[in-house]
Amino acid sequence: MPMVIGVAAGVVLAAIIVLICLFKLMWRVAEPNEALVISGSKHKTEGLEEGMGFRIVTGRGTLVMPGVQAVRKMSLDLNETELLVDCVTHQGIPLKVRGVVIFKVGDDFVSIANAARRFLDQQKLMSERVHNVFAGHLRSIVGGLTVEDMIRDREKLTGQTRAACGTEMEKLGLIVDSLQIHEIEDPTGYMKNLAMPHAAAVQRDARIAQAQANLQATEAEQAAFARMSEATRDSEILQAGYQAERDKAAASSRQAGPLADAAARQEVVVQETRVAELEAQRREQQLQADVRKPADAAAYERRTSAEAERDARISAAEAKAKETELAAAAEASRVKSAAAAEAEATKARGAASASATRATGEAEAAATQARGLAEAESAKAKGLAEAEAMKARAEALAQNQEAVVAQQLAENWPEIVRAGAEAFGNVEHMVVLNGADGMADMFAKALTMGGTGLGLARQLLASMNSENAANPASAQLNGAVTPPPRSEKIPVRDDK
Repeated sequence: MPMVIGVAAGVVLAAIIVLICLFKLMWRVAEPNEALVISGSKHKTEGLEEGMGFRIVTGRGTLVMPGVQAVRKMSLDLNETELLVDCVTHQGIPLKVRGVVIFKVGDDFVSIANAARRFLDQQKLMSERVHNVFAGHLRSIVGGLTVEDMIRDREKLTGQTRAACGTEMEKLGLIVDSLQIHEIEDPTGYMKNLAMPHAAAVQRDARIAQAQANLQATEAEQAAFARMSEATRDSEILQAGYQAERDKAAASSRQAGPLADAAARQEVVVQETRVAELEAQRREQQLQADVRKPADAAAYERRTSAEAERDARISAAEAKAKETELAAAAEASRVKSAAAAEAEATKARGAASASATRATGEAEAAATQARGLAEAESAKAKGLAEAEAMKARAEALAQNQEAVVAQQLAENWPEIVRAGAEAFGNVEHMVVLNGADGMADMFAKALTMGGTGLGLARQLLASMNSENAANPASAQLNGAVTPPPRSEKIPVRDDK
């Protein structure tokens, strides 16, 4: 019995294991990014026509009969294809359009079924098919547009291409997630030439704007420089005004010292004058005290003694008090008398000093006057003496003119000899036949024949007479005759 139970349990366990293995073998689960296409099933799939011969499972598990049904997977991932299409615009201009298309299999069963029928075993060729579809429609759309339309409204090109490919993509079971036109290449340079007028206009506007900015900047700089110059001028004017005030204050301060010294000296003189007056008063009082007051004091003393004796007889006590009072009064009177005497003496000394100063000034004035008178007398005597000498000389010249001329010739003989020697100044070569005697004769002839000596004498005499007539005093004081101008050079004959 236990053996039977064990065998039955083993059979049951084996059956369970076999069932589990069969279940795992038959159970298929679709991933979120894939769809299971099960063929060989007659089950109707929602949204599909009957009798298609396959069913589609997405996002869940299903049982598949091995050997009876075939299971294949359809990817629902995104796919991408690059577009590089040669197009010709409505204007006949060739262009190259670069873009990208992002697409995938639709999520509905119809799209999956359409894609499964076309690409189930050829999913790698899906991108090429999509590229061909978009390339054809893109050429057709670009052929109806101009370059300007494509540049101004690129979104229009994208929208039209996407709308034109929508029906065909739906038949293929594909949906377009994104279509982007990246670049439009222009091998002919049409777009560049199209942009040149605008670029030139922009460049022109930029240059104009730059020129206007430079003009405004220059005007602002000049205005700023003008304001700076004006500010500098105002500052210099203010500084000059401040400097003038400082100079004025400095001058006032420099003058304050001498003015203060003068005021101080004036005050000292005033105080000294007052002191001198007080000193004179004190000396005057001192003299009164020394001369007059002693006699009055002696009389007063005798009278006081008599009164004291009389009062002593009346009352000793009152006499003592009276004596004390009188002694104090006597002391005060004595001090006052001494001060008066000193003031009198000071006044007397001041008067004496003033008298001495006045006498000294008068003596100096008299001496100065005496010196002036003496100098005047001396000058007068000298002038008279010179006049007498000039008069005597004139009389001598009138009486004995030849002697005077001879004296003048003797005094000016060196000048006469020099004038005679100048006659030979232009002679380069001279031959003397008879030696020293001939030279002496030639020199004598130079002095006499040409009239050099006599002419010089006449000129000396005429000069002396003219000077005496014009300024006799000056001629006499100088004591000499102005030398005459040199005579012309005497030509010397060369006797070889």
